[in-house]
Amino acid sequence: MNGVVRIPPEKFGSPLEQVAAEVLRTSYEGVVMREFGSVLAVLNVQVSNVGKILPGNGAIYHKTSFDLLVYTPLIQEVVEGEIVEVTDFGVFVRIGPMDGLVHVSQVINDFITYDEKRGALIGKETQRVLEKGVSVRSRIITVSLSGGASRSSKIGMTMRQPFLGVLSWIEEDVKRARGEKMAPKGPADEKKGEK
Repeated sequence: MNGVVRIPPEKFGSPLEQVAAEVLRTSYEGVVMREFGSVLAVLNVQVSNVGKILPGNGAIYHKTSFDLLVYTPLIQEVVEGEIVEVTDFGVFVRIGPMDGLVHVSQVINDFITYDEKRGALIGKETQRVLEKGVSVRSRIITVSLSGGASRSSKIGMTMRQPFLGVLSWIEEDVKRARGEKMAPKGPADEKKGEK
C-alpha cells in the first residue's frame, strides 16, 4: 500500500521508519477492511525522507509504502477452528482473527436441542454434541465484511456437508464409509477425541 503517515511533534527525535511503523500499526492492525479482510500486521515500511508541514499543524507528513498481512475469508473456503461460544441459535467458531457463525440449521441433519445448563447443542437422534472448545471443520457460505472492528463483520458457515463437522465425527463417518468397525464411545471418550 501507499499512503501518507503523520509523524507527531513529540516523536521528532526518534528514527523516522520506526515511528512511521508504530503509527501505521496503530492505524491498521486489528482493523477489517472491506476490500482486504482483517489486517494482521503491517510489514516492510518504507518512508520518504522528505516530509510536508501544514500551516497550523505541528506534525510532519511523509509518503510511505508498506505491506499488509491480511486474512480474507472466501466463500466456499473450508476452514478449521475452535468453537468459542454456543448459543440457542448456533455456534461461533474462531477462524484465525475472526469468528464465524454456524447457524443451528447448518449443524447436522438432525433435530438439535440447546442444553443451556451444559452450554451445548445436542442432536436428538445422533446424540452428537457441540460444546465450547471443540475443534470443527466448516465451509464458509456467506461473507459480509464491514470496515472497522472485526466484530461487526459477519461470516456464515455450514457443517451440513460430507466431511464437515466435529473432527471426531468426520473420522467416524470416514470409517463407516470404509466399512471399518468402530469401538463404542462414551461421552468422556467423545469429548477427549474432539479436542
